[in-house]
Amino acid sequence: PLTSGVWYIENEKTDIFFVTLNKSEKHYAPEVKYEDYSINDKLFHWQSQNKTDINSPTGQRYINHKKTNNNILLCVRNYRVNEYGNTENYSILGYCDYVSHEGSRPISFVWKMHNKIPAKFIEKTSKLMVN
Repeated sequence: PLTSGVWYIENEKTDIFFVTLNKSEKHYAPEVKYEDYSINDKLFHWQSQNKTDINSPTGQRYINHKKTNNNILLCVRNYRVNEYGNTENYSILGYCDYVSHEGSRPISFVWKMHNKIPAKFIEKTSKLMVN
């Protein structure tokens, strides 16, 4: 099972980011309450895991993904568990490309989506709506 928010499939040269937007105190420790949200319908702010340093192989893979022909695929869900107590499914927002980064451990990234984030997700993923 997936135990972290990132899965790297080496033979496919693809990183899949699994983002839970609203991280409740019940399910998430304060140190993993990353700032993940849409900036607009094309840009998404995402934070790496706390252990990811800017100079680490993982940090460099994210920053240089286009140069190395790696793909970044963004999947989101609103909550870990829905109102019925069931694990919420992820929705695939699509592939994205590096725009910028700042900081380290975690690294804050801005990603540009290949396709617009669908309107039904903008409200859910907007910083104003994410707790």
